[in-house]
Amino acid sequence: MKIVVLAGGRSTERNVSLSSGVKITNALRSKGYQVALVDLFLGKDLQNLTVDQLFTTEPEPDDPSKISDEVLTDDKINALRPGKSKALFGPNVLKICQAADIVYLGLHGEDGENGKVQAVLDLFEIRYTGSDTLASGLAMNKKFSKEIFQQNQIPTAEYIVANQADIDPSAIPFGFPVVVKPCNGGSSVGTHIVKQAQDLSAALTDALRFDQEVLIEKYIQGREFSVAIIDDQVLPPVEIVVTNGWYDFEHKFQDNSVTQFITPPEIDADVQEQMQRLTKRTFQALGMQNYGRIDFLVADNKAYVMEANSLPGMTPRSLIPREAAVVGINYADLCEKIIQSKLRIYAAQEQANA
Repeated sequence: MKIVVLAGGRSTERNVSLSSGVKITNALRSKGYQVALVDLFLGKDLQNLTVDQLFTTEPEPDDPSKISDEVLTDDKINALRPGKSKALFGPNVLKICQAADIVYLGLHGEDGENGKVQAVLDLFEIRYTGSDTLASGLAMNKKFSKEIFQQNQIPTAEYIVANQADIDPSAIPFGFPVVVKPCNGGSSVGTHIVKQAQDLSAALTDALRFDQEVLIEKYIQGREFSVAIIDDQVLPPVEIVVTNGWYDFEHKFQDNSVTQFITPPEIDADVQEQMQRLTKRTFQALGMQNYGRIDFLVADNKAYVMEANSLPGMTPRSLIPREAAVVGINYADLCEKIIQSKLRIYAAQEQANA
């Protein structure tokens, strides 16, 4: 089977995606698959080689453990590609994807997870991993996903939406502290915990650099967990414990000794059952499929859904491989399981439409 691993792109999480892409590629190649690793934005120059020559089982030499903590601006990303084109799809990307049996989406962040890429692949009848166009967009947009949580009685933090930095702090109905985050984004880029009213404007200004709308959430003091689901199998939760600060970009992706990932965590059985039940409910409410990850805060033995991730990170420090390992699924098997699950979904759809 030929597989394209699509990574990189134009997102603020570009570097994280590239790390995921290398690790996924090497894992699938170790299983004997013919894999082509393609940067969504940079594409491939096919002047001196054919598409078939891109598919190989030779491991990538890059070191996927090194993720830059630099948040790339649009100008810096645009400068990576020769010429003036800022199109999301680089040269020959679609041509290469059409040569594959399925595309493994190793993309993260707005343009990788918001449904744009999925829509293009659908139009060209290219198969891909993860959720479809609509579910991807809903999960990525925190405003829309919050509305769906509320409609489906899924407990979540109170929130309001802002589109400017000079809002009156007294207009926030739940008071301080609050969490400020871009409506479309991930990996905590542009996210701030604001403890005092006088710091709100600066946090909003920074968050608005990454999106036109910003979520202001009630801060919940509690334990942080994440629960993955693959092919309708809910995995054991992982607890994230940060001893210095909070679980921001650096703590997520840089090697450090102040973040612990505990799987399985010490937690009451009824709380774990709450999270696993809510994981399924959230997954279904958003229309997600194949696999994903739901993030939680737990306070006073009550689980609150914070957000859904339709393309969870697959870096050396990511959460979903840790959860899979607890139930005996190694990294390479996890990547293969995700592909096999999505192929079954496609087969079921084709049978229903026959």
